[in-house]
Amino acid sequence: MVKKIILFIIFIVIAYFFISKYSSHNLTKAISSCVIAQTRTSDTPDIEKAQKFCEEKIKKQRKIK
Repeated sequence: MVKKIILFIIFIVIAYFFISKYSSHNLTKAISSCVIAQTRTSDTPDIEKAQKFCEEKIKKQRKIK
């Protein structure tokens, strides 16, 4: 029983490590995808405006969830 509890705690620590390490990677990928979509659908693609828009939109969505 004690062995299972220790393994569960180790699993939680490892999971927390991976989540904290790769969360910024996921955010970067989401912003990049949004920028690509914005520039492709726009008549006049402006990368800086699209990136600013996407960063605000995605960060706002992350705070809601």
